[in-house]
Amino acid sequence: MVSAMTNLNLSVDDALSTTRSVRKRLDFDRPVDDDLIRECLELAIQAPTGSNSQRWQFLVVTDADKRAALGDIYRRGFEVYANMDTSAGALAATMGDLQVAQQRRVIESATYLAENMHRVPVMLVPCLPGRLDEMPNMGGASTYASIIPSVWSFMIAARERGLGTCWTTIHLFHEQEAAEVLEIPYEEVTQVALITVGHTLGTDFKPATRVPLDKFTFWNTWGEERNPNN
Repeated sequence: MVSAMTNLNLSVDDALSTTRSVRKRLDFDRPVDDDLIRECLELAIQAPTGSNSQRWQFLVVTDADKRAALGDIYRRGFEVYANMDTSAGALAATMGDLQVAQQRRVIESATYLAENMHRVPVMLVPCLPGRLDEMPNMGGASTYASIIPSVWSFMIAARERGLGTCWTTIHLFHEQEAAEVLEIPYEEVTQVALITVGHTLGTDFKPATRVPLDKFTFWNTWGEERNPNN
């Protein structure tokens, strides 16, 4: 299963800390071998699922016409997203100077991806059976937990193989239209995300700058920001 010619031989820690949302550094012109996608999916389905249900479903999209249609749907969804209070641009107004600079780069790269979505070599649409819109929190959380770990495993496996990925959900503004393009039975299947996949321009990704851990980690009581070893 392992492709020695493409593997980067990253340590687990390196893979976890350098698997970025790749947008501007995707190689739109280089095809992705189907076998690489299969390898990543074989590893993805080793992830745990709630009650060992294994109800994940993955739709791999490589057809140029369908990618173009999804690209159009995504761009229209991005226009909606860009005007929301929870968009990356809106969040920038609440951040400090260092975070604002980083956020601006995110906005720029997200816009770039939206403009070039139709050029992404492979799109992976993870799905779950049933409509999840009206589920109570416990049911929804446990159901999504049955596919999110597998998709993250896919993304880590892709990083190890020199592929870049990005978890996106903006096409879900028009989920039913996307379902028609992909012939997904909308009333029976929920699309969870759209993962862009392509070879990267260079492989030298680094850990991102994050808010210090103690700022958002509590111990035993909500709001208790402290190091438990002190």
